[in-house]
Amino acid sequence: MVDEGASGLLPVARRPLWQRALPVVVLAGITAAQLTTPNGVELGYFLAAVPPLAAFAYGPVGTVVLATVTFTGILLPHTRDWYPESGDIVTLAVVVVFSIVVAWVRQRRDHQLVTVRTVAEAAQLAVLPPLPDAVGPVRCAGLYQAAQRGTLVGGDFYDVREGPHGVRAVIADVQGHGLAAVGTVAALLGAFREAVLDEPTLPGVAARLDRRLVVDAGSDGHGELFATALLLEFPPHERVVRVVSCGHPRPFLLRGRTAAELAVAPAPPLGLGLAGLAPPGELRVELAEGDRILAYTDGVTEARDGAGDFYPLAERLPALATHDGGMTRLTEAVRDDLLRYAGRAKDDVALLVLARGTG
Repeated sequence: MVDEGASGLLPVARRPLWQRALPVVVLAGITAAQLTTPNGVELGYFLAAVPPLAAFAYGPVGTVVLATVTFTGILLPHTRDWYPESGDIVTLAVVVVFSIVVAWVRQRRDHQLVTVRTVAEAAQLAVLPPLPDAVGPVRCAGLYQAAQRGTLVGGDFYDVREGPHGVRAVIADVQGHGLAAVGTVAALLGAFREAVLDEPTLPGVAARLDRRLVVDAGSDGHGELFATALLLEFPPHERVVRVVSCGHPRPFLLRGRTAAELAVAPAPPLGLGLAGLAPPGELRVELAEGDRILAYTDGVTEARDGAGDFYPLAERLPALATHDGGMTRLTEAVRDDLLRYAGRAKDDVALLVLARGTG
């Protein structure tokens, strides 16, 4: 982030402390060494390194200040035998001017990068905004980690919306990952949010998403677009959840100290044009007080450790689910355990936890 400072003396970016201190330490160190060395040993030439170091840690004003101190220290009369010649002064002046120009260019670049990143983050958050703590009577928590560095949205997504038929949620993994998949993610999210309001059944929502991908693949010239998706519905005034899977990994029901995989029958992935012809099967699960549903994308279970073994989510989940701290803490515990097991994720990772409230 940019930190311009009222006087311009502060760094234009939050550089590490050692980087900001380095030109000052070099200036003080060379000056002290020069004052304590015998006559005839001249170290003043090394002060020419101070302005370039300042240019990479400070803005143009800070660079001017440090360069002025350096120049003054060299030109001040003293009792030593050495005094800089005119050629030395010209060389140092060129170095100072060059350093100020570098500091100014770097400051402009930093400002541009911050602006671009701010706009990009706003656009990505518009596609996939953070989940609220609750949607209607359903408490929820989500966690997303893109495989591509510096991005907030990729090929996985989730959403939770309330409509006339209850609270509905989706978690999906589209073809590809990173920024290349954002267009497909945006299209599916738009279709899901409309279907929540219009479609009376969960298989009908799946058919709408399937049709969206089929139409987009034909109109955009894509040979094929597909996605796996898990759809969940919490009907009003019932302690049940309905689940539909379109080629997506099965979710877990967390009850007490147990984690049971829900036996939802998988249907073909979205985008093959089959959802409208053969509606996917729907699983109905009775919920007890305190039950939670954990849904995830295959970036979790396909992560490997150094020996090539897949991350054993089913084995580790019961212990992770007993941690205190609420639903958000559960998603963080799974993420942290995954990173300890496999290191940095090589695929997009999404986690969604849902629980029926008391309403």
